[in-house]
Amino acid sequence: MQPHTDCPTAKSGNREPLTASDATFIYNLPFSDLLFRAHGIHRANFDPNAVQMSRLLSVKTGGCAEDCGYCSQSAHYPTGLKASKLMEVDRVLSEARKAREGGATRYCMGAAWRSPKDRDMDSIVAMVEGVRALGMETCMTLGMLTPQQSERLADAGLDYYNHNIDTSERFYSEIITSRTFADRLDTLANVRQAGIKVCAGGILGMGETAEDRISMLVTLANLPAPPESVPINMLIPIPGSKLANAKPIDPIEFVRTVALARILMPASHVRLSAGRTDMSDEMQALCFFAGANSIFVGETLLTADNPGEDHDAALFRRLGLKAEQLERAE
Repeated sequence: MQPHTDCPTAKSGNREPLTASDATFIYNLPFSDLLFRAHGIHRANFDPNAVQMSRLLSVKTGGCAEDCGYCSQSAHYPTGLKASKLMEVDRVLSEARKAREGGATRYCMGAAWRSPKDRDMDSIVAMVEGVRALGMETCMTLGMLTPQQSERLADAGLDYYNHNIDTSERFYSEIITSRTFADRLDTLANVRQAGIKVCAGGILGMGETAEDRISMLVTLANLPAPPESVPINMLIPIPGSKLANAKPIDPIEFVRTVALARILMPASHVRLSAGRTDMSDEMQALCFFAGANSIFVGETLLTADNPGEDHDAALFRRLGLKAEQLERAE
């Protein structure tokens, strides 16, 4: 029996706005029907056994002026993390070479800023140009960007800019008060206007409802162009942070959210991002089947633990997965 063929489904090239009611219908399908639908869309758009490998480096850690309730790097919370200065360009490029040797095809660099200062832009540009020269895709996450900063990063050849919307517009002020949901969308618009690909997703397990998760994904899917990369993070409760005692999200609800992301954004890479150290191999396998096809590799994600290459390699062997190969047209 075919699963609910009357159910609305996003398709590649279909830019009609999606509604929350459509997405809610899909999210609440029987679990097997939801995964069947998501995997079919995933298989139609990607090699279902290939996973894109990214490496993330914190190039400036701690001391951030924002009050994001989930973050170890916020200066508002006693998380015990010491602030550091911006890393030297040569050191960043040295780490990027190691990442390339380890199989990563995309190198992501993050700085704990509300927004970059003009005095830092020369170093940031040099990092982008240096990583590109190594033959890797480049990604930056630096906080809010002006149109001028976005243009400068585009001129340097930045491939992706990460700026998560984190959650729904309704729930956003429960997590962050130092910037607005609209501020997030403005930065995404500036980045897109400059010609940089967008990486934007959210965090699950912050106390949000299923409706908030659905709304977050509908917002992303209804952007003028959906993000090329959609990170789905599971909250890592940070001691001292506002969300240190948040109740963990149910694993099935997490998988449902991954499946919905794949259905609503068929051509996007859906990244199984932070929180994988607390996911069983079986949970990750379900996420890959539901359409997740990107991960971060390495021992750490900015300041949080991440499964090491040995564990990921063993899991990939068990599941018959392989690393996606980079095809860059010059």
